[in-house]
Amino acid sequence: MTQPPLAPPRLRRRRSLPPTTETGIPEENTLGIVVGRPSRGVGGAARRLTRPGSPYRSSLGASFLAIGAAVIVGLRALYGLTVFAAHWTEYPLPLIGALAWLVFAATYAVILITARVTGDRLPSAVYAVVLGGLAAAFALDLVAIWPLQDIGAHATAAPVAAAALVMIVPLQSRAAILIPAAAAGIAILVAVLTGTRPLGPATASDQILVVAATVLPALIAVVLVDGFRYMVQVELDRVLVQSTVQAPRFAVGMLASEELARLDLTAEELFENIAGGKVKLPLSPRSASVAASLATELRLHLIEGRRETWLYHAVSESEVLGKSVTLVDKSSLAGLLDPAQRDGLLSAVWMLVSDTQKRAAPDRTLEVQIGPVVPGSGVPGTKIAVPVVIRSTGVRRNRVDPSVWDSLARVGRYSDSIQDASLRLDIDCLVENPADARTPG
Repeated sequence: MTQPPLAPPRLRRRRSLPPTTETGIPEENTLGIVVGRPSRGVGGAARRLTRPGSPYRSSLGASFLAIGAAVIVGLRALYGLTVFAAHWTEYPLPLIGALAWLVFAATYAVILITARVTGDRLPSAVYAVVLGGLAAAFALDLVAIWPLQDIGAHATAAPVAAAALVMIVPLQSRAAILIPAAAAGIAILVAVLTGTRPLGPATASDQILVVAATVLPALIAVVLVDGFRYMVQVELDRVLVQSTVQAPRFAVGMLASEELARLDLTAEELFENIAGGKVKLPLSPRSASVAASLATELRLHLIEGRRETWLYHAVSESEVLGKSVTLVDKSSLAGLLDPAQRDGLLSAVWMLVSDTQKRAAPDRTLEVQIGPVVPGSGVPGTKIAVPVVIRSTGVRRNRVDPSVWDSLARVGRYSDSIQDASLRLDIDCLVENPADARTPG
């Protein structure tokens, strides 16, 4: 009987999740964002949760914003349609105006149905159809009211069509919303300047109102949704980082579960094939190579798990902390801290970074140095004193949140000073001596 070949597992290069570049910078953080080489494909449970690199995806609850936007646009359209119906006899071309509303209604329905059917996503082809429908409703409304020579007082479907862009803000990128909104704003401004007679103080308020109603809804929606996404991603990052508080002294990364599960499944399949007789002994060169690769990867994960502490993974895999925090812990002393001390240190570092680091202030950085232990510190009992030094650049002491001091108090006795225009925090952290912990009795 011919020995069936064993399918090789999808082995990737050695890595302790998240993957790192040659410079040691993680390629992927807790939110699945590629911070190393962007060309690499990234997997992981965290990336499936948020996919922040895909701004058109309605993630992190943004679909609820789309529902609210649809309700608001619907109410605005109902008001505009009521005004249009009330002044039907005043329109020189009422059928064209009615056609504009029909086109808008059809486009409105397309957006709702597509988002519902495709799972809060708007394919490119549908996006083009939506833009075409909104542009057609916009143009038809202007054509219908053009002979009246007062765009601001009689435009109904045009501003509603531009405002309907807010419905697709959670489903498309920022540029895909702002460019059509800017084009609509320019078009309505040109129509106001050329199609309103007379254009003066008496008619200025209506013209300004129609221009604002055309441009501002999409602009405000983009700002709100971007802020919402950023807020939720930061909170999600905080929750994932907080999970390291209960981790062992040495552990693999927060994102290593999927990698280890894959290796474990492949190893189990290999053992099952051997036990069931599908793979004969001795192993063929190909099967032996697969087994050797599995053993190598598992061994490397074991070695890496004995070098990297919880704080290393919390900093290197965090989207917020990874950008601003430098960790110096050559002796891996952070692993000696108990859960309460870890929580206090992590909370203090997080608040110092999140309260002071803004996107426009990249000069604000934080350095956390742990150790070395000073021999003969005179600590009684089985405790040892681990010095922790936090240096924060660009932070004033009077701007530090009071809750930071409460968090530091949970770590140990602390003192603060100003050194080279930077805030320095010295903490004496008492931890259990690992040598005494291994001693029986």
